[in-house]
Order: sequence, then C-alpha cells, then structure tokens
Amino acid sequence: MNSITADHQQPPIALTIAGSDSGGGAGIQADLKTFMAFQVHGCSALTCITAQNSCGVERVDALSPAALTAQVEAVRRDLPVGALKSGMLLNAELIGTTATLLKAWRLPKVIDPVMVSRSGAVLLEDDAITALREDLLPLADLLTPNLHEAALLSGEELSDAAAMERAARRLQSMGPAAVLIKGGGDPRWQGGDLLLADDQLQWLPGPRVDTPHSHGTGCTLSAAITALLARGRPLTEAIEAGRSYVKAALQRSLAIGHGQGPVCHWIHAGGGQLEK
Repeated sequence: MNSITADHQQPPIALTIAGSDSGGGAGIQADLKTFMAFQVHGCSALTCITAQNSCGVERVDALSPAALTAQVEAVRRDLPVGALKSGMLLNAELIGTTATLLKAWRLPKVIDPVMVSRSGAVLLEDDAITALREDLLPLADLLTPNLHEAALLSGEELSDAAAMERAARRLQSMGPAAVLIKGGGDPRWQGGDLLLADDQLQWLPGPRVDTPHSHGTGCTLSAAITALLARGRPLTEAIEAGRSYVKAALQRSLAIGHGQGPVCHWIHAGGGQLEK
C-alpha cells in the first residue's frame, strides 16, 4: 500500500481572547481568518457569544470567568503562543480575569479595547470601563482604540489633530507601551491613524477607502498586527503591514446581508487577492 510522508510544519501561533460574531465578520471569526491570511496558527478563547448579523447585534451572552480561564490555560499548557490579542471582554469580571491571565505571560500583547463599534454600537458594560483602564491597559504592548473608544478612555473630545495627540498621550500614561488611534472612516482623517510609540507621535497616512461595508475592520487590524508580531516582526513594521492588509480587505469588502457587510479576509497578506 502506497503512503505519502507528511511534511510537518511548525508555524507561528497567535491567540485571540474575544467574543464570537455569529455573522462571521468580526470578533473571533475575523481574528482567525486574519491569522490564517498571515500563515499563523490561530488559537482562541471565547469571552461571550453574540447573536448578530450585518444589521447589528441582537443578543450577547457572557461566558463565565472560569470558562475563559480554562480555555486560556489549556492553550498555554500545550502551545507556544508567540503573541496574543484581546477584543470584546464585555464586563468587569471578564476584564479582571483576562488581566490576571496575562500578567505572568511574557509575550507581545495587543489590546483592542472593544467598547464601541465603528458604527457606534456599545459593546461594553458601563461599570467595566474602570476595570479596562486600571487592569488591562497597563499590560498592553499596543492599544488600538477607534475614535469612540479613544474619546471614552481618555476623556478628550477628538475634535482636531491636537486633541487626538493629547488623547494618545493620556492613554499612554495609563500604561500601554504604544497607542494606535484609528481614524477609521471619519472623513477628517482621510483614512489616517495616529501612532504614539517610543515617545514619538506619528501620523500614518491613508488613503480612506470609500465603502459602507467595513464590519470587522478594527478586529482585523489588531489581529493582523498580532499575527505579524507572532512572526517576529518589529512593532512599527507590523503596524504598517497590518494597515496595508486592512486597506486591501476594505477595497474588496463583501456586500452581503442587508446591512453593513464585512471586510474581505481571503487576500494574501501582501494585499493581493487569491486566485479563483
């Protein structure tokens, strides 16, 4: 009987700690698709399960802190994770649990403070903001808030470039090593983002992609950066390559459903589309 010898691989590994999106456009689903685009093996620990589609979030059910702990510890005992990201944590208990789990884990950590979606939907319970500021932000190698989240966390009204820069510095004073404030689809910033790293402020230019289908953009960016960190890329290089991937994903976004469709994840990490 003929046999084929397996070509075993040992790819980089990344972990996402986030919520599940039943519509498949954001959260754990977007993170795992993004990891795969960068040829990184993705592990996951669910914090909550959402019932949602392209039209919005209809229901959220949180998992218990014990369930979250069991998932993360199971991965950690067996798999050499190279970098991790957190996304939707929903409440103070899950934030505190995540912080406890991450404190002793020495690897790059990308914290996406999922509080308000790009479209303005609230995704964090009110009493959890303090826990996010005090427990999780100090553990971040990179914090990636959108405009809504940066304003809520910093207390700044992001009315102009100077306010954005003040917000970035205020956020960094809470503990993150670096802060990336995402300009998102706001026409004022023309697709640009603001990075504060190594005590240097840097505006990262667009262009802005004009599309109504941008669901999962924030999750996808933080996941792309995490995948590249797992591959050993320096932070600033990972941010630039991650932004390029997201721009390409927005340019090929999916017009599915009756609402806001998701970005396209099945493109090469260099930005090219897979062959049919």
